[in-house]
Amino acid sequence: MNTRRLTRQPLVPATIMVVLALMAGADAALAVDWVEIGPAPITSGPYTGRCSAVAASSTNASKYYVAGASGGVWRTLDGGATWTPLTDSLPINAIGAIALDPTDDDIVYAGSGEANFANHSFYGEGLYVSTDGGDTWSILAADAFAGRTFSRIAISHADPLVMFASIMPAGGFPARNAAKGHPQAEDPVGVYRSTDGGTNWTLLAGGLPATAASDVWIDPSDATIVFAAIGDIYGPAENGIYRSLNGGDSWAKLSFGGLPTTNNGRISMAIAPSDPLRIYAMITNPASSTGGGASTKGVYRSDDGGNTWTSRSPGNIQSTYGWYLSTVLVDPVNPNIVFAGGLTLVRSTNGGTSWSTITPPHVDMHGLGYDASHRLLCADDGGLHRSTNNGTSWSTINNNLGVIQLYAGISVHPSNETFVLGGMQDNGTNRRDGPMNWTHVFGGDGGYTALHPSTPNAMFCEYQGSGNLYYSSNGGANFSWRASGISTSDRNCFLPPMVYSPSSQTTLLYATHRIYRSTNTGSSWTPISGDLTGGSPAAIRALVIAPSNAQTAYAATNDGRLLVSTNGGVNWSLKLVDVPGGPRVTREIAVDPMDDARAYLAVSQFGVDQVLRTTDRGDTWLPIDGNLPDIPANTVAVYRSGSLRAVFVGTDNGVFTASGDESDWSLYGPDLPHSPVTDLIVDVNHNRLLASTMGRGVWTTELPTLMAPAIPTASEWGVIALALLILAAGTLAFTRRSRAAA
Repeated sequence: MNTRRLTRQPLVPATIMVVLALMAGADAALAVDWVEIGPAPITSGPYTGRCSAVAASSTNASKYYVAGASGGVWRTLDGGATWTPLTDSLPINAIGAIALDPTDDDIVYAGSGEANFANHSFYGEGLYVSTDGGDTWSILAADAFAGRTFSRIAISHADPLVMFASIMPAGGFPARNAAKGHPQAEDPVGVYRSTDGGTNWTLLAGGLPATAASDVWIDPSDATIVFAAIGDIYGPAENGIYRSLNGGDSWAKLSFGGLPTTNNGRISMAIAPSDPLRIYAMITNPASSTGGGASTKGVYRSDDGGNTWTSRSPGNIQSTYGWYLSTVLVDPVNPNIVFAGGLTLVRSTNGGTSWSTITPPHVDMHGLGYDASHRLLCADDGGLHRSTNNGTSWSTINNNLGVIQLYAGISVHPSNETFVLGGMQDNGTNRRDGPMNWTHVFGGDGGYTALHPSTPNAMFCEYQGSGNLYYSSNGGANFSWRASGISTSDRNCFLPPMVYSPSSQTTLLYATHRIYRSTNTGSSWTPISGDLTGGSPAAIRALVIAPSNAQTAYAATNDGRLLVSTNGGVNWSLKLVDVPGGPRVTREIAVDPMDDARAYLAVSQFGVDQVLRTTDRGDTWLPIDGNLPDIPANTVAVYRSGSLRAVFVGTDNGVFTASGDESDWSLYGPDLPHSPVTDLIVDVNHNRLLASTMGRGVWTTELPTLMAPAIPTASEWGVIALALLILAAGTLAFTRRSRAAA
């Protein structure tokens, strides 16, 4: 069964749906309160999640804005001692660029969509604008920019109504997975210009190609001179640095004086504020279709406004991830002090002749800036760091900055409500020890976790890759490798899923492109299945065992296959193909706790059936998304209370729930920030639902009180009958008019 469709059809006539909703008093959002439980930040470090951009007031040394990669825009008014989230309720909290009006730093522009091209560098929904320092926001230019990402916003110092935006496609390998099939994902990218403060935008041509634009700068001494970096990560011939001498009307590619003009990948630039003729550019080698190869090609310097260039290479500071890690900045008062950020951060004090490594406490650089007191700011995968001496030493300013990105696979303790275990993007696996207190217990990119059912201090965690599985018997104080028998050459979804069997406290399953089983709590593993995918490079992204029957298991692969096993994971039957979704690990399948034949599938894509249900172990599937908004659904969970059940779906824009016929959906609490929900856990022991997010940490709220649907009264049946009569009369009249017209 192919779940793709062109339109979304209601399951019942619209007139009846309206009447029934009025009868039930249905609200747009159920009145439940979500509570943040962190981390904000992780205690060790203290680190928080990836920050993609930073902008500071030029007059107030205590006022900064920082962008969580998918955690929204935050503001500090006390120099980083405390932070306030500003955009939780906007459509999506993926942010790629921030810029302040040079004449009024209460006017803030945030470009939604993170232009770092990772599988978790999500699409945007337009330009967010605030005129009161971030207290309130408007959304501009959704038609121009939704479905794509901002790499930089440049505002003219001569006329702040004139601005430029460099726009790139949403990220992911091999082909824009992070766009999730957004209807505007394939719309034009390149450099855009606005002359009315961001309301209207024009895609610039005049010699400038409509190709991914990775940077744009305005000459600080002459606003008619504009530089654009065309930096598609795959290295097309159009890539290079372009210059306009007439405010963007026409452009010429700079191709002289030592600047490479072919085989260029992503490009980042910076102009020296104190000497605008001094320009630095870092060029990356092209990326391969799988993301490798993007090493540092070099840093290049011009002393004459771009006419000639010389190489000033710091070596390979980007490893093979230059598509993800690329930023350049020049000291505002000394043009010879320049910074280049990749995996590490390097500094030159002699115009690039020599370089030294000055990496902040966390690696992976994404944004650089200065505050009004000439303090260097660095946005990286560990949050925001600051230096008073141009990077010689650093301080961390992440207090209550809650932008952690969690992958699927969090775990909860059966008796200790405080204890939550989760894997985080580039911040390892962390254990919650208090209301907002999380302790780092293991490194790497933290992935799936598992707690022993009866001895929950015994736990598993992992980092990226096959066979990187570790076990602790003392709550995370110490870990040992526990993957004997798992081939490290197996294909994987970056972070392979693993699950405990509900019938044996020593049996687990682990998924690469095939299924492994351990019957001795991970001491040894044996492959028990063949390849569940359609072939290389695919792998298994979701795995679940039915709570009521350990012989029934469901799996999903990142090449769109859904399979079911009825003998504990040894043999599998293919039930669905072409199911869209992301390439990374998910919790997209949930099985009814009391019925192994009844399962639910969430589909993380626009424009398709986003929730499906089977009641016969996958032989047939019914779309049940009903009135659910057309939003990618990343994860699904089922709550049972006796014979009653509720289904929860975590989307890119909140958690929704349905009960009864499971096609009438309500937003489950309006105050969950709009970062993608990556995991949902129904914790019956503590009467709560937990949601982990890719950008705003972990949140919790109470489970609903399930009640059987009331039988309509005589008067209510009368309303239903009236609605049916109205519908029938309208249909009959329409039919007669159609026949008469014929």
